[in-house]
Amino acid sequence: MQIQQLLFSQGFGTRRVCAGLVQQGLVEVAGRLIDDPGLELDPEGLVFRVQGVDWLYQERAYLMLHKPAGFECSHKAGAWPSVYTLLPAPLRERGGSAAAGVQAVGRLDQDTTGLLLLSDDGRFIHKLTSPKHHVPKVYEITLRHALVQKQIDALLAGVVLDDGPKPVRAAACLASGPRALSLTLTEGKYHQVKRMIAAVGNRVEQLHRSRIGDLPLPSDLAPGQWRWLTADQLQALAYRG
Repeated sequence: MQIQQLLFSQGFGTRRVCAGLVQQGLVEVAGRLIDDPGLELDPEGLVFRVQGVDWLYQERAYLMLHKPAGFECSHKAGAWPSVYTLLPAPLRERGGSAAAGVQAVGRLDQDTTGLLLLSDDGRFIHKLTSPKHHVPKVYEITLRHALVQKQIDALLAGVVLDDGPKPVRAAACLASGPRALSLTLTEGKYHQVKRMIAAVGNRVEQLHRSRIGDLPLPSDLAPGQWRWLTADQLQALAYRG
């Protein structure tokens, strides 16, 4: 692959911009400055440096982000800043534009924190968001009122929401404190957690997603930080490409 095409695929701008980065001496490979935009390289496992920052070539992007409160999962954010601003520009513009860059795998409300996955692989996104694949998501909830057993029973049995007659059930529901609940869902309706809790007569005060599939949010990933998913972590999501 030509170095200018490689840079383009990784989100470093238009083909003309990428050629310019090379011509200006801003790209290094194995400690050597590259000045020919047409230089052919094997991209597999290639580490390259652009403007002093090291990057590993990734054919597809699979990321995790610890979403903080106060960010929207939208490229065109309104009242709150976009969660995509927490990522480097090349990840937002992989493939040549923001529209082709990484996308959130499902959405978290602006006041919801926790594990958010992002990718530019449409099959990956579909598999993790489609209800028919039943990928479990675990949420840690702080409630306004004390939790009672009948509320847990109702969440497990199923509650009817205002967008359809079919009951929506929690896959698992465990009290973790007088006003704390760990809730597992396998589908992702709009504001589903908040509406389910409201349907049993309580209210969500804080909401945090701690796990997707068998992938937990790492304890050492601080709010606002991101990292690449490893092969083992992709496997924990039951995804092999």
